[in-house]
Amino acid sequence: MHIPDGFLAAPVWGTLDAAAVPAVAVIARRAQRGFDESKVPLLGVMGAFVFAAQMINFPVGVGTTGHLVGGTLLACTLGPGPAAVAMTVIIAIQALVFQDGGILALGPNILNMAVFGVLAGYLPYAIWGAGPRRKTAIFLGGALSVMVSALLALSELLLSGVRMPGPVLGLSLLLFAVSAALEGAITVAVMQALETIQPDFVRQRQPARAGSSLFGIVAIAAILLACVGVLFAATSPDGINRLGIQTGIASRVQTLFTTPFSGYQTTFVQSAWVRKASSGLAGLAIIYAACIGLGRAAAARNRSL
Repeated sequence: MHIPDGFLAAPVWGTLDAAAVPAVAVIARRAQRGFDESKVPLLGVMGAFVFAAQMINFPVGVGTTGHLVGGTLLACTLGPGPAAVAMTVIIAIQALVFQDGGILALGPNILNMAVFGVLAGYLPYAIWGAGPRRKTAIFLGGALSVMVSALLALSELLLSGVRMPGPVLGLSLLLFAVSAALEGAITVAVMQALETIQPDFVRQRQPARAGSSLFGIVAIAAILLACVGVLFAATSPDGINRLGIQTGIASRVQTLFTTPFSGYQTTFVQSAWVRKASSGLAGLAIIYAACIGLGRAAAARNRSL
């Protein structure tokens, strides 16, 4: 789902980069309202969990993979504002540290997944989440978040002059629809698991605190995904990269700089598993620290007002 550098024309990514700055600023300001210190651990651990889950690609078709995006999961557990902020942190660190998604295309990726994807995913939950259609609302939210993000990405590619023959575009939409259905199903399963552990977690907005059973279980799950889940992750390209191969624009991919964790592998380590696991653990630590820092800053600002 992450658009790499080289796929979009300069006017497209430049305009969307400029639009992303005020969009994130407005959402961050709204997220700050009512945010208190008790919600900070949840922000950190859920951000880390979604980052770890995004590392696990699964097959959605022949030669194509997908992964949990997590926007609806974050929105249902944190609220749409904090979820958008957490997703922005995840996407930015993925691009800057792991070279997953472009630096120049950071604005489009943030708008697609962290802004519009999160808001679209939260909409069904906001309407039906408190009633008997709760599971359906969560499923629809997960599916809608992926389809909205995918349609925006496809639109940006078309605006950039990428030619997509009808069969290629149709197949891409079908594969994104499969990813969307899986996103919805996984989101429902994770939400049910969280509410089994702590029944008042979401319904009554009781945040998980550091040291609580819910906090500990989510943290352990994130670590296991980063250390063990990566061993079973599919290695085929995801929908956007597969489309790049089919349309011939994959050769345009640009890498502006490299880091020791490029491609979710610690480059200075010999063992293949240790390369992946150590990179994943580093990502968890960075995401957790960034979310905790932002959460504490928002809580402190609220106290000073």
